[in-house]
Amino acid sequence: MTSSTVLLLLLSVLLAGSVSFFQYFYKTKIHSHSVWVLAFLRFIGVFGLLLLLINPIITHKTYETQKIPLPIVVDNSSSIKELKFDAETQNLVKEITQNSKLKDQYAVQVFRFSEEVESNDTIDFKGKQSRLDKIGKRLKQQFKNTIHPTILLTDGNQTQGNDYVYTFEENKPIFPVVLGDTTSVLDLKISNLNANKYAFYKNKFPVEIFVTYSGNQKLVASLTVSQGSKTLHTQLVEFSAQKKSQIISVLLPADQVGVQVYKAQINTAQPEKNKYNNSANFAVEVIDQKTEVALVSSINHPDLGALKRAIESNEQRKVTILNALQNPSLEKYNVIVFYQPNATFKPLWEYAQNKGLNTWIITGLQTDFEFLNQSQSHFSFKMSSQKEDYLATFSTQFNLFSIDNLGFENFPPLQNPFGTITSTQNGNTLLNSRVRNVNLETPLLSYIEEAGKRNVYLFGENIWKWRMQSYLDENSFDKFDIFTDKTIQFLASNASRKSLIVSHENFYNSGDAIEIDAQFFNKNFEFDTKARLTITLQNKNTKQTKSYDLIRAANSFKVNLDGLAAGSYSFSVTENNSKTTYNGFFEVLDFDMEKQFVNPDYAKLNQLANLTKGKIYLSNQVNDLMTYLIETDLYTPIQKEIIKKTPLIDWIWLLMIIVLALVSEWFIRKYNGLL
Repeated sequence: MTSSTVLLLLLSVLLAGSVSFFQYFYKTKIHSHSVWVLAFLRFIGVFGLLLLLINPIITHKTYETQKIPLPIVVDNSSSIKELKFDAETQNLVKEITQNSKLKDQYAVQVFRFSEEVESNDTIDFKGKQSRLDKIGKRLKQQFKNTIHPTILLTDGNQTQGNDYVYTFEENKPIFPVVLGDTTSVLDLKISNLNANKYAFYKNKFPVEIFVTYSGNQKLVASLTVSQGSKTLHTQLVEFSAQKKSQIISVLLPADQVGVQVYKAQINTAQPEKNKYNNSANFAVEVIDQKTEVALVSSINHPDLGALKRAIESNEQRKVTILNALQNPSLEKYNVIVFYQPNATFKPLWEYAQNKGLNTWIITGLQTDFEFLNQSQSHFSFKMSSQKEDYLATFSTQFNLFSIDNLGFENFPPLQNPFGTITSTQNGNTLLNSRVRNVNLETPLLSYIEEAGKRNVYLFGENIWKWRMQSYLDENSFDKFDIFTDKTIQFLASNASRKSLIVSHENFYNSGDAIEIDAQFFNKNFEFDTKARLTITLQNKNTKQTKSYDLIRAANSFKVNLDGLAAGSYSFSVTENNSKTTYNGFFEVLDFDMEKQFVNPDYAKLNQLANLTKGKIYLSNQVNDLMTYLIETDLYTPIQKEIIKKTPLIDWIWLLMIIVLALVSEWFIRKYNGLL
């Protein structure tokens, strides 16, 4: 309180006393014994009002020492346990956190990290992933605008995320303590493996295997790829001090349909510290793309044999030539090729239309165009009895699928009756017609997609000549056969839309996030936000079944199935209102990334220390690190002066006392008849 405030308080006492004296003692005729009480109450009332006006403030000064933060970030992933350094790590954390001199100078706080960074001093080494890149972000958030050191106890091996070296602030030193034996030991490792997720039945698919070697002596190892107890591939691989990595490419046969699990393994007669990283499991879904094609004709023609050979060049296609006059069954066929249709095709044509089968119509000199006018609505034909040779012109505007120009302009002409072909539907034309050097506005080969149904029209016979010309040009039938196969592929794939769409992978690695997305559409194909989706999951090995609800996200429903044990699983997603069901399966592969390491990543941690102007330490040098942090002048505690100003008297209570004093004075005067 200042001297001026004290002087005002003294003047207030004198003024309040003077007012009380003047009213009750100076030339007054009041001789009642209550005069002293009244004078006191008046004094309290006046003094209180003056005290409110003055509002005296009392100032308190205190001093506080603010310690520099010292985060102790500990690797809680299972790789520390695999390196057999878990017990020593626990001792190091205890030694650092219980150092009294360190605690006097720093605000020590323990963090642990694996998939996430947590403020927790319970270290159990059960983390399935190592995300060192999240440490820098967490420290930035918690210790913003504070220059502080960080002790990082880790092996430096990261299994997920971005390069952690560049996620830390350069002006905040990091002191890595390397956990694990840095002595280089002999180790063979499958560091990476690339394989397609899908392969076609009875084809071969490629696999790339990346093998690395840690050691200085020459070594010969055996690489095998197996499926169950069956060995599919084996070869010898040589390593040396100069040749420490190899990329092995293998072609494997896809002999079974479905998800197939394979194992790649590298072995040597030399003893290794860690053999878990010598193998890697991978899975490929083999798809049976077998397409049954019916080639229907009522005549004999060389085109039939050429088409059969071209289509069956893909082992996934099988062509059966049917005679339309015998009214054969079309039940088992996916695609129908109507070659020069006429009235005898009517029952087969109607069956294909009713069943929604995709068709390829090829016309020629023996085609009944009146029948075509009555049977389909894509084209209108006005044809004469005169034949014409039609050459092809390739359309660069074609965009249904990728196709190269085989030199169609130089192919022999196709024969068709002369006339007018008018398109009544929006089709996608690959080849236009040309008579000699005159381009016509009529299609020669056109693809039509309408209401989920697909049709192809080729207006001309003698396509066998195209196949022969392609062979003469390329010394191979391959290009023409691929062109034909793409047309069959277009017809074999329907784009029908389902009300329940479920997205998932066919295989996951142990420890990976397993998330299944689903979308449900109403009859107008609008996303139904009120759908109720559940998933029933069964382990095929143990037969254990669990059910979960799918939670709605922005534009889908999701369920998280993290933590599943390795094995095969089948599942069904059901929309409970409409009972619409989707059945699927996936495989969880036994793969633990944390078991892949035999040494800490000393080079990476040293790079981090240098970049942040820190220093790297081995686990047996922790005492040196603590001594440095205690003796350095860079991180001295900061002393702060805290000034706290408080009112001498709470104004609410003072106001209540003033009111009480004045009211009491009024009642006493009233009672004694002094008003």
